[in-house]
Amino acid sequence: MGKYLSKKIIIYLITFVLAVTINFVIPRMMPGDPIQSLMSRFSVMEGGREIIEEQLTLLFNLDDPLPVQYLNYWKSIFTGDFGISIMQFPKPVTAIISTAIIYDLILLIPAIILSWIVGNRLGALSGVSKRADNIMMPVFYFLSSSPYFWLAGVLAFFLGVQLGWLPISGAYGVSMNPGLNWSFILDYIRHWFMPFFSMFLVQLGGWAIGMRNMIIYERSSNYSRYMESLGASDRLIRSYGFRNGVLPQVTGLALRIAQLIGGAITVETVFNYPGLGRMMLSSVVNQDYFLLQGIFLAVVIMALAANFLVDIIYMFIDPRVRLSFSGEV
Repeated sequence: MGKYLSKKIIIYLITFVLAVTINFVIPRMMPGDPIQSLMSRFSVMEGGREIIEEQLTLLFNLDDPLPVQYLNYWKSIFTGDFGISIMQFPKPVTAIISTAIIYDLILLIPAIILSWIVGNRLGALSGVSKRADNIMMPVFYFLSSSPYFWLAGVLAFFLGVQLGWLPISGAYGVSMNPGLNWSFILDYIRHWFMPFFSMFLVQLGGWAIGMRNMIIYERSSNYSRYMESLGASDRLIRSYGFRNGVLPQVTGLALRIAQLIGGAITVETVFNYPGLGRMMLSSVVNQDYFLLQGIFLAVVIMALAANFLVDIIYMFIDPRVRLSFSGEV
């Protein structure tokens, strides 16, 4: 286990360094001048504009050579100081991200876990029941091929506009004061449901199709036929098939996490949900280098941490991974 984890940690460290470097380079390749974008929002006297512009340039350290900016960026990662947002000047980037990331975690974690559990169960049912397969598979293919933003728009139109059951914008009502009280919690759940449900449905379709195919493969394998010849019950054979079929699904979970984070950008934009996805789009439009870098870094850390957790889980559920490092297989 130690060899397995140490190898994974080295891979993730290399990935993190490359991701941080790309994160630093991409905003600086964007056209435009963020200082000029900030200055356009201020009305100052003609004679003092140059002085303020110079002070802002020094404040954001954008006049330093790129290697110096790169070293300062690494320093900010370890100190937790990502500078000041240009878009929400003079609010610190760390304060903005710490608020938005809570909304993302509340949205993404249930969507990931529930879509994986429900999708695998429905896919297993579809793999062993011809009737269920004929009914559910067209639905699964439809959901898995639906873009996040399109399905989010459809849900907003029917559930929000036509039926008026749920709100279609924001994380809570404008008249609500955030706090740990039932009125706010219920209002937040009503705003949260459609962004969650749109991401849940798209992911559910993919998981169900994958598990359905794995169950069909496992049912035709030699060990299943051998168990059947020994008189094992159909339920027992399905149980072994599900346990073997779920292993690739755990591996796929690591890949789907990054995909779901990307889908959150469009979903949060459709519903004006105050998470990192919508904020990332706003920071690109407003050329906010520091906020964009901070959001990218938060997304990279979330994706790497989730993938590392999946690797640890896989190590426990599949003994072959541990035995491969002990030389027993």
